[in-house]
Amino acid sequence: MDAGSLIQHIERDEETTSWPLSMTTEWLEDGNETTWNQFQQPDWQVALWAIAYSLIILVSITGNVTVIWIILAHRRMRTVTNYFIVNLAFSDVSMASFNTLFNFVYALHNDWYFGLGYCRFQNFFPITAMFSSIYSMAAIAVDRYMAIIHPLKPRLSSTSTKVVIALIWIVAVSLAFPQCYYSVTRFYYPRTVCMVDWPDDYGGTHQLSYQFAVILLIYLLPLLVMLVTYTIVGRSLWGGHIPGEASDHYHSQINAKRKVVKMMVVVVVTFALCWLPYHVYFILGSFNRDIYKQHYIQQVYLAIFWLAMSSTMYNPIIYCCLNQRFRAGFRHAFAWCPFIKVSEEDKMELQSYTETEDVHVRQKSKKSQSDDTVNGCDSDTRGSEGMVYHLLAKMNHVQKQKKDNQASTI
Repeated sequence: MDAGSLIQHIERDEETTSWPLSMTTEWLEDGNETTWNQFQQPDWQVALWAIAYSLIILVSITGNVTVIWIILAHRRMRTVTNYFIVNLAFSDVSMASFNTLFNFVYALHNDWYFGLGYCRFQNFFPITAMFSSIYSMAAIAVDRYMAIIHPLKPRLSSTSTKVVIALIWIVAVSLAFPQCYYSVTRFYYPRTVCMVDWPDDYGGTHQLSYQFAVILLIYLLPLLVMLVTYTIVGRSLWGGHIPGEASDHYHSQINAKRKVVKMMVVVVVTFALCWLPYHVYFILGSFNRDIYKQHYIQQVYLAIFWLAMSSTMYNPIIYCCLNQRFRAGFRHAFAWCPFIKVSEEDKMELQSYTETEDVHVRQKSKKSQSDDTVNGCDSDTRGSEGMVYHLLAKMNHVQKQKKDNQASTI
């Protein structure tokens, strides 16, 4: 299901229809006799909706671009989990930039102003971006499962992670291609509509089957995978012990892993709740077209669509609130603001380990050890590696002391 589909409901005649995906084109129902917009809103309502949708675009672009910068600009943040977070952020910022505004304008005016090319794109890209988003989250869930439940098995390398991301986009493009291929613009005086015109689609069965398949593949199935994996991981982290990490020596690593899992569960639950009313709306509409004729339905639609699109802006806020390194990264990014102060601890959080190893030797608190295992999701590759890093730092420190002693004797 793509957000662009929200604007495609056209009833061409009693036998050949496309699936009713929006209430905004019900003015076409009785042939072309109705030429006025029965859903026209007062200016103050339009202004309020415009502010609400503008907020999504502003927060999503600012937040997700900052997340991408935090990860790509700092070597310490370039981990397997974070590469998937980059892909998730890119998908979200693309959805906010290329889909939200255009569909909002279409919903308000019931008139497609943007031509056939963008009609094809807006029917195609939202499915692609949503597929990429949710399967990036699913990949993180599987990676967390492997790291915590099977820590001795081989993990994804940086190259393998990039290959997985490329495969996600290839499958996403393949799934969304029919929406692009069959997209058309039609003129019904006095308006133009953007729709998907499936061939030989009597009664809209092809469109209906496709949309239910999309809901299954980009919502229900990945959510089921994440439910199973995070349930198993949660039972291991909170209900028992992690294999190979039962001693007190690893309590900080366990706590770090819990923090990462908590953060990603919040991300997944937020995504699921934002999109649930959207999918329910169309499932109900597919069985009862009369709901699209209600005078209040445009307000319902705009609220549901706003909630779905708002899913693109919450993740950066979640990262900033629940993860210390992302929080430090946001302080760095917005250090130009007079009310934001960047501490020395914030600077250390994003430096590579080689730059801060001596500092970590001096700072032997449990908090530092815990932070070494959690990146904004560094625990995906760390686990017990935080302790290894700590020991390596000690060895390097001792070697430097020996060299200094030798130099002083000479």
